[in-house]
Order: sequence, then structure tokens, then C-alpha cells
Amino acid sequence: MENTVENQRAIVAEHIRSENEHNWPAVYDTFVQDERAHYDVVPLGARFKGIEGVRGFYETIATALPDLHIEIKSEYDVPGCSIREVVISGTHKGEYAGFKPSGNKVSFVVAAFYTFDPVSGKLFSERIYYDQASVLGQIQSKQTSGGA
Repeated sequence: MENTVENQRAIVAEHIRSENEHNWPAVYDTFVQDERAHYDVVPLGARFKGIEGVRGFYETIATALPDLHIEIKSEYDVPGCSIREVVISGTHKGEYAGFKPSGNKVSFVVAAFYTFDPVSGKLFSERIYYDQASVLGQIQSKQTSGGA
């Protein structure tokens, strides 16, 4: 059991490190490479199915927040599932959820649940929870001299 959790922790660490480096092929490689892979954005009620759907999600987020940064705040792991509480920050420079680029800085807390294929040890899925209203409020707010 301890080895399973350590392997999961290593995969999630590589996944988040690659996201912060904007090394999208390395991010995709942390997932199983077939139709079992998926990315769930719970506040939007959206599931991006298969490895192609996962790639599509990341293409969207990389366009919306090209300076995306993820800071881990806490970590929880059990066999088969790892959870990370993180702060995502970046600048809204591409369309997101139907909103045109605003140039506003955004920062929001996310709970990310990662599930794993027991055979390969790679990710089946990432499922994220966050306050969508807060994100949209930051995107839509007028910039002031003191920041967002």
C-alpha cells in the first residue's frame, strides 16, 4: 500500500510540475493514453472524455491562462486517489467559459482529485472543484491601480 501511494505522489508531482512548466506533452503523458482518461470540471458540469478530451481541456486552459501557475497548499493520498488543494493563478488572456480575454489577474483555490489505473499507475482522471462565480467575478472585474 505504501508503495502505491508513493507512486501516486510521484505521478501527481510530475503532473503539477509539468503544468507549471507549461510542458503539455509531459502533462498528457501522466494520463493513460486511451478512452478511459478524462478530465472533469465539476463547476461547469463538463467532462472531457478520452486522452483527446484531456488534451482539449489543457489547450483551452493554456490559452485562457498562458502564465498559469499552481501552488500546492495541502496533500492527501489513499491507494487509488490523491487529492491536492492548490491555488491556481494567472492572467486571463484567452477566452474562458465564453468570456473574452480581460487581461485581469485571477487567483482561486481548487480541490483536485486524481484517480489512478492500478496496472500502469498513470492517471485515469483529474476532477476539479472550485468557486466558478469567484473566477468569473475576477475575469469580469475592472482593474484598479491597486490590482484586481
